[in-house]
Amino acid sequence: MSETETAASPVREKNVAKGLGLGLTAYFIWGSFPLIIAGLATFANPWEIVVWRIVFGFATAVVLISVTRTWGSLAAVFKNKRMLGWIALCSFFIMINWQVYVIGISAGRVVETSLGYFINPLVTVLLAVVFLREKLNAIQWSAVGLGAVAVTVLTIDYGHLPWIALTLAGSFGIYGLAKNKLGGKVTPLNSYAIESGALLPVAIIQGAIVASLAPGLQITQNGWQGVAGLAIFGIMTAVPLILFGTAAENLPLSWVGFMQFMTPSIQFVLALTVFQEQMPPARWVGFILVWVALLTLTTDALRRNSANRRLRAQG
Repeated sequence: MSETETAASPVREKNVAKGLGLGLTAYFIWGSFPLIIAGLATFANPWEIVVWRIVFGFATAVVLISVTRTWGSLAAVFKNKRMLGWIALCSFFIMINWQVYVIGISAGRVVETSLGYFINPLVTVLLAVVFLREKLNAIQWSAVGLGAVAVTVLTIDYGHLPWIALTLAGSFGIYGLAKNKLGGKVTPLNSYAIESGALLPVAIIQGAIVASLAPGLQITQNGWQGVAGLAIFGIMTAVPLILFGTAAENLPLSWVGFMQFMTPSIQFVLALTVFQEQMPPARWVGFILVWVALLTLTTDALRRNSANRRLRAQG
């Protein structure tokens, strides 16, 4: 079977175990990003970091496609305008997510970036209701309600809407929805290659703007260590996104939401232990409400999955 025929073949059966394993790996890598940015890329401003994140991420995708010899299946994607539309949507929202995330980490707001990814499962569940017509039970709605109360408490604590957290949650939630809509018809590697390739012009313009302002681009101002630091961040951007793409293909959208607490948990611990960020009492209340909401969702999902397994066993 040719690569083109493979790309156009029917949707494969979901492999939940595979999706779960790859998804958790992706979230673990994402959880370590504050350390990578703080340890390897602090010499550059957030706008330059994202420029090289796109460039080196795209280069990684090109290398992987060359090694796997899948240029034919990549070319086949461009024949499907509907798929390209969803990939374009992915590109737009992942760019927003990347930029806001790096700004948050660089500004020392790691706690708020972790909040964004704690809220993300709740946003994902709401997107599943709105766009995929999934039905929520009373327990799930109560979890969403708790999340709304938590955002209100945190808004009062911060003195303004936690815009970094909300932007991260919303942008990545829509990105996950778009990935789900691809339905396995585009490989994660091909999808990421097109996404990052579409962002190259944005990176070039953004890089030119950074270069025109003092102190200019910093990638060559710190020797090979500086180049290596930004390159590693770009490479590590590509790897978990490709893993996440495969996971999204093999898991229901609601499952993707349930497992996303791993990354913000790692980042939250890093914020308190490594970055020494403060947590006033009101902020603890807001986070505890979010955690209770996530625990409610997860417990309900486990209960329903157990009931479904028993029904299948009886049948």
